[in-house]
Amino acid sequence: MKILQICHKPPYPLIDGGCIAIKNISEGLIQKFGSIKILTISTIKHPFIENEYPKNFIKKSQLEHIFVDTKLNIVDAFSNLVTYDSYNISRFFSPDFNALIIKTLKSATFDVILLESLFTTPYIQTLRSYSSAKVILRSHNLEHIIWKRLANETQNPAKKIYLNLLSNQLKNYELNVINDVDGIACISLEDEKKYKELNRNIPLACIPFGIDTNKYVPVKIEQKENKIIKFFHLGAMDWKPNLEGVGWLIQNVWPKIMKHIPNSELHLAGKNMPNWLINGDYKGIINHQKVDDAVGFMNDMDIMLVPLLSAGGIRVKIIEGMALAKPIISTSIGAEGIEHNENLKIANNEDEFLAEALSLVNNPKETLKLGQSAKKHVSSFYNNERIVNDLIEFCSNLI
Repeated sequence: MKILQICHKPPYPLIDGGCIAIKNISEGLIQKFGSIKILTISTIKHPFIENEYPKNFIKKSQLEHIFVDTKLNIVDAFSNLVTYDSYNISRFFSPDFNALIIKTLKSATFDVILLESLFTTPYIQTLRSYSSAKVILRSHNLEHIIWKRLANETQNPAKKIYLNLLSNQLKNYELNVINDVDGIACISLEDEKKYKELNRNIPLACIPFGIDTNKYVPVKIEQKENKIIKFFHLGAMDWKPNLEGVGWLIQNVWPKIMKHIPNSELHLAGKNMPNWLINGDYKGIINHQKVDDAVGFMNDMDIMLVPLLSAGGIRVKIIEGMALAKPIISTSIGAEGIEHNENLKIANNEDEFLAEALSLVNNPKETLKLGQSAKKHVSSFYNNERIVNDLIEFCSNLI
């Protein structure tokens, strides 16, 4: 099977969950077929850095990239509000990247073209014009739902109107795109259900985020009386939902945890930490900023906190935390889309976060069992080899 994978961000460096999700599918397909073809957009936020790639990855993926300036342009954004086009999507269209796609399709034939996320769909017309391959959208999120939540949560009337307009544009765009692809590979069972509710006659499959479970080896942390309990949050801090959630955690949750669990610390890690977090004097909070070894960082910690109040998609770090047998406390939104099989704790307000934190700290044997059960579940459901095989089977059924 010859596969062309078109990405809205490079697989490397692994600076967020989307990159990891793309990378894992790419590597899995390369292991199965020996090689694939990757065309990717690079941006200021997600640059192409050649020395970040493992040996032979670029060769085996035949990777080519084009830089696209996707930063916000106020004039274009306003113009698209008037014309009802979705600026969130259209800013990913580039004549240069379009030309690269045409050149690629003229020089080779493919059985399947895998579009990574909604942001690559502006190129569908070109794909149809130059290829007879089946086009499959790997949907990372239902984007309009994310913006609808942001609109519902904001208190600013003007901002609420603007965000609702963006959400409606995205919804209309997503509904139309469904008709333009041959199949949709959803990243969660919950998203698959939402697509089914749209009543469109389109082949669907749940192809979740996968990990190489062999790379996630838990380190046993010494259990002793009065040891420091290390709570932690790990995530990119240039993503608004993370920033919002951590702000709420520090303001509303952490003071209560400190009061009832005085031998505790909150460790924060992630790229692009804002100055107010770097320079702030917060009791019991240690800011690591960007960490080079996320697995090593998590292995040194005790309890993961996921205080997300908005957003959609899948929190890759939760799956990685479960793979490392970490006990996790998350909001319902944070755990949305993850098949956790009750192997994490759900808390939606400060009192519930405190109650779950106390329960985990005061019941170490049960906490250990929870982590071990989480690891076992992830090793089965989120095993990358199984997921890649499911994707190949889905593609084969469409060809």
